[in-house]
Amino acid sequence: MVLGIEGTAWSLSVGVVRQENGETEEICEVSHPYIPEKGGIHPREAAQHHSSHIADLLRRVFEKVSADEIDAIAFSQGPGLGPCLRVVATASRTLSLLLKKPLVGVNHCIAHIEIGKWETGAENPLVVYASGANTQILALKQKRYRIFGETIDVGLGNALDKFAREVGLSHPGGPKIEELAKKSSKYIELPYTVKGMDLAFSGLLTSALRAVKNNPVEDVCFSLQEVAFAMLTEVSERALAHTSLDEVMLVGGVGANDRLSEMLSIMCEDRGVSYYRPAKKYLGDNGTMIAYLGLKMFLVGIRTPLDESSVIPGFRPEMVEVVW
Repeated sequence: MVLGIEGTAWSLSVGVVRQENGETEEICEVSHPYIPEKGGIHPREAAQHHSSHIADLLRRVFEKVSADEIDAIAFSQGPGLGPCLRVVATASRTLSLLLKKPLVGVNHCIAHIEIGKWETGAENPLVVYASGANTQILALKQKRYRIFGETIDVGLGNALDKFAREVGLSHPGGPKIEELAKKSSKYIELPYTVKGMDLAFSGLLTSALRAVKNNPVEDVCFSLQEVAFAMLTEVSERALAHTSLDEVMLVGGVGANDRLSEMLSIMCEDRGVSYYRPAKKYLGDNGTMIAYLGLKMFLVGIRTPLDESSVIPGFRPEMVEVVW
């Protein structure tokens, strides 16, 4: 049984998973997200939030499972906001020492992928990973998740959240934009920026903010989504052709957007490949995904010594050898 702690940005979450007779199951998960009163996420304030609530989350977990049942402590080692990562790493090290259990540092991005494969049954998909700070197209090749395309400026989720803040919507902004977009079907021309296999969202964001001065916000939300998601779908389709894979899986918090999922599903149907999207509870950042990847790593003998447990804010997926 492995306990996992997630806290790379605004979501603080602790999950526990176990494997018996070859079957993996989620035992419990408790969360306490940081929601700013106004504006976006401030790293220091988010870290203070995590520091204030991590002990209570762990107490709630240990009301449901015995400390003696825990075999290892997994934690998000990166990527993420440095102050937030350090709070989680410190708590994980402390717990590891107190319980005399091994530590397993995991890559947050790969955790999204692995729990998605477990929950959906996808075997070897092209992964469309869209979250706040990350927008990447990946596939497993030669024991590493290789990136075939990604944003060269801002992550898709952060672009949506920034637009939402500027027009007066509360955090997280993506779901609010999605609801407003459903009220419109009027397209406003906005810049479409695909550079080879990479994407750029900053120009789209700037143009959308200009457009909202002279157009209903619902029309701009609709157009913003259509352009951003079409860009991501185009790059995904090109990567699919390049890799010749027969599965596509959408993961990450932005993956909860039904319009993005619909576009990718249509593309997959046109190409005759299978499409997967995990349950929405596993799309956003969660402790269960950290525990799950930690369990897979633990079972093949991977441990993280204390002197190698420093956080890695720029921890890229291809830095990890996939040996599980």
